[in-house]
Amino acid sequence: MDLQKKAAQLRTKTFEVITQAGGGHYGGSLSAVEIMTVLYYDVMNLSGGIAAKDRDRFILCKGHSGPPLYVILADKGFIAEERLKELDQNGGSLPKHVDRLKVQGIDYSSGSLGQGLSVACGMAASLKEKYPDTRVYALLGDGECDEGQVWEAAMLARQYQLDNLIGIVDYNQCQIDGRTSQVINLEPFADKWRAFGWNVLECDGHDTNALQKTITQAKLHHGQPTIIIAHTKKGRGVSFMEDNYIWHSGKITQEQFEIGLRDLEGRG
Repeated sequence: MDLQKKAAQLRTKTFEVITQAGGGHYGGSLSAVEIMTVLYYDVMNLSGGIAAKDRDRFILCKGHSGPPLYVILADKGFIAEERLKELDQNGGSLPKHVDRLKVQGIDYSSGSLGQGLSVACGMAASLKEKYPDTRVYALLGDGECDEGQVWEAAMLARQYQLDNLIGIVDYNQCQIDGRTSQVINLEPFADKWRAFGWNVLECDGHDTNALQKTITQAKLHHGQPTIIIAHTKKGRGVSFMEDNYIWHSGKITQEQFEIGLRDLEGRG
């Protein structure tokens, strides 16, 4: 499978689904598409299906980026495609922030940022004893890394040598209130993770080949958890949204929707 082409298709569908819902979290959804694509179509062991106890787990710590995950679950047949119309609708079954009690294939109900890595640590610790070949992948937002609980979890993961835990930061350098450098500067970001005892890797988060190679490298590392800093752009692919924090969440006009579709189809 051409993962770069697949990601382009999924990004367009994500843009359409959010717009159909009346707006939503465009920015962080569009920035994370390649990461989720590589995980779900290449890296993660899902061969036994969603119910398999030894399958890999995916923790979407930045739960507002649920739309591309829903799109992927529908594309893979884990949920019905018709349900995508229910995104963020009253009485609908696809909430804006992912909910494992409402959607088959969701491993963690997220909304409050900062808690997901702690849950991932607990899962990784438990699975390491029962199913040593099973891995937990946790996708964090960079603004989320302002939260102290992220760093508490980081210390715990190193203490227990959770090398079956691979964290990925969608490092688009924007959050709801501005650029991360202006809100709470994370730099030197890689050095912080190293100081907390993690194996640190970096790559282009929109290059599926680079993501594949980097995650493969992470899987081969033993004795430490790994964090991958994936350099991305918020609102990736849509000209008026890309690298612009005001599109963390919002609504668009029909004219903007048509511009966005042309942008995305041009990239695809």
